Amino acid sequence: MKLCGFQKTTLLDYPGHIAAVLFTGGCNFRCPFCHNRELLPADAEAVFTAEEIINVLKKRAGILEGVCITGGEPLLQPDIEDFIRSIRSLGLEIKLDTNGSRPERLKQLCEKHLLDYVAMDIKNGPTHYGETSGCPDIDLASIRESVDFLKHWDKPYEFRTTVVRELHCAQDFEEIGTWLAGASQYFLQNYVDSENVLQPGFTSCTKEELLSFAAIVKPYVKQVSLRGVD
Repeated sequence: MKLCGFQKTTLLDYPGHIAAVLFTGGCNFRCPFCHNRELLPADAEAVFTAEEIINVLKKRAGILEGVCITGGEPLLQPDIEDFIRSIRSLGLEIKLDTNGSRPERLKQLCEKHLLDYVAMDIKNGPTHYGETSGCPDIDLASIRESVDFLKHWDKPYEFRTTVVRELHCAQDFEEIGTWLAGASQYFLQNYVDSENVLQPGFTSCTKEELLSFAAIVKPYVKQVSLRGVD
């Protein structure tokens, strides 16, 4: 495992759980608004070994209820299954954050009952997915396959979009709603600028704009909410 970051405790990243967050290195997307640019390269430097992380989690097993594995894109890690098994052996639940580009690996982990919650990013509607993911030639078939699988999975999941004023419009959310029709929950997260963003110059939306986008998706998805907005 290429483990490039570790947050010992969070109340935000795994809904309903006191959790730790693990950041894996390497991502196959280049979303221009990404604020974890140091985690994107395939040669991102590992800061921790799997053994070191497991030892810390053992010491915190009485405090933690789960672990959120994020990135980067965690499903690019060849040994993620063994690593998850090691964490689960401590009695901790697993939340996985993914861009959905590796449906076969996602299915394997879910079907082996190794995941308890999956959060999948929906970068945009299909029309502008390539631009928003930083991958003009992206294979949307893989993304669609992951979406369809999660919509029928029997454990908690969410779809979510980081909303960027320069990259999203009302028509995009009409496409997203149609695409996610029947899903259990969808979150709109407002873009927050930072000095680590991959491509500077983007801006966030107002709460009113976010609510208008949410209203477009609500007829299609059971629960639509804003996240990180006062």
